[in-house]
Order: sequence, then C-alpha cells, then structure tokens
Amino acid sequence: MSDALHVHHQGAVATLSLNRPELHNAFDAGLIQALTEALEAVGNDPSVRAVVLAGNGASFSAGADLQWMRAMASASQEENRIDALALARLMRTLDELPKPTIARVQGASFGGGVGLVACCDIAIAAEGARFGLTESRLGLLPAVISPYVIAAIGPRQARRWFATGEHFDAATALQIGLVHQVVAADALDAAVQAQLALLAKAGPVAAASAKILVREVCAAVGDRDGLDRANAGLIAALRASDEGKEGLSAFLEKRAPSWADRKAP
Repeated sequence: MSDALHVHHQGAVATLSLNRPELHNAFDAGLIQALTEALEAVGNDPSVRAVVLAGNGASFSAGADLQWMRAMASASQEENRIDALALARLMRTLDELPKPTIARVQGASFGGGVGLVACCDIAIAAEGARFGLTESRLGLLPAVISPYVIAAIGPRQARRWFATGEHFDAATALQIGLVHQVVAADALDAAVQAQLALLAKAGPVAAASAKILVREVCAAVGDRDGLDRANAGLIAALRASDEGKEGLSAFLEKRAPSWADRKAP
C-alpha cells in the first residue's frame, strides 16, 4: 500500500487514513489510485463489516494537490479526461462500496475532500472543521463530485456553494445535510465508535444493502409500480435469507442475533 494511505484493520472494522499530513491530505493521482484499490479490497473482504475514512494530521482532505493540478494544466484535454475518470472511479467506488462507511472529519475538507464526505454513508465532523467547494475560485467546477454532493445537500444548496466557492463551518455542513453529526474535537473518535457499535448490531447484509435500497428508490421514483415490485422483492429476499430468519428468531426468542455476538468495535 502507498505511504500516502494507511490501512488498519481492527476486528470487523477497516480504517483507511489519508496520510499526507504535510499537505493536509491533498490528493494526487497516486493517492487516488491507492485509495480506490484499498476500497475495492475491503469491499471484497468478507471479514470487514464497516469502513472508516479518515485523514491523519490537522485535516481530513484539502482536495486536489496544487502541484498535481499545475501539472495537469499543461497536459492535453485527453490526459485530463483520463485523470478525471480516475477520480470519478474513486468516488463511485466509495459511494457504492458494499459496506457501511463513516467519514471522520477534522480540519480542512475542501473540493474533492467534500466529495469523499458526501460519498460516505455517515459523516461526523469536529466542531472546528471547515468545508468548501472552492473550484470556482480557480475557474473550475466540482463536476466529478457533483452527483454525490448534490445528493447530500440538494440542488438549491449546491447552486450556491458551487458558484461562490466560499468556505463554511461544521454547523453549516450539518444544517445543509453534508454531515450527520458535529461533536467536540476530543469527542470525535468516541462518536465514530458509537456509530460502529450501532452498525455491529445491525444485520451485515441489511446494513450493506441499505444504500442500494436508497439508490434504487431514488432512481425509480417516477415508476411507482416498478418501485413497489422491486421493494417487495427485496424484503422477500431478506426475509427468506439466513440473516433475516436469524434476526426474527432472535427477536422472538429475546436474545441477541448471532452477528451481534462478536465484540463490538
């Protein structure tokens, strides 16, 4: 694994930590590739039930490395297209990862860093965290990350923040839906652990399928009949699955289900 990314496994939790603290975890082509490959690996690892995305040092991620961006400015349009597709693959891999994901956010989270936050299922920020979709200040737009940011904060908010490029604080990020919880900096790890404990009590298949359900409901909102059929099929499959049967039996027998017997992370 690249020195720019640390991967740590503890029990059923994999923590992926961006490790360029001297650059506020700004990413370049190497970090994008390393993070994509690490996500694919934990996504395919049956021992992993949840993934935490974090940044070492003072910041979560300040977005794109300026030196990398300077180099890409002199590259051809085709080279830039290929480069942008690599970032798109990263965001989609994180967004569709078949494991619940938690963003642990402190310090700066700008540009593509906001995209990473938006792609995670749960986002928890320290009170002092700062955010910004700052691409317009460079004459650019957050195009690659836009589907995920818009899904998180909505079109009206996106129109403002995409256009102005202004910074905003953690309280605003909570208000517009980019993060789910804001806590004191010294309570950040405890808040992440609390969410991991809740995920450990949920059925692994059910927790992993939650994002699929949400995505399909949003995609099929205009086809109510098709949506009803798809949702009926999903719940029927879950009820008939080993996990569904165990969950119902445990509830009726007033005991913990088998998956919750593992020590919580």
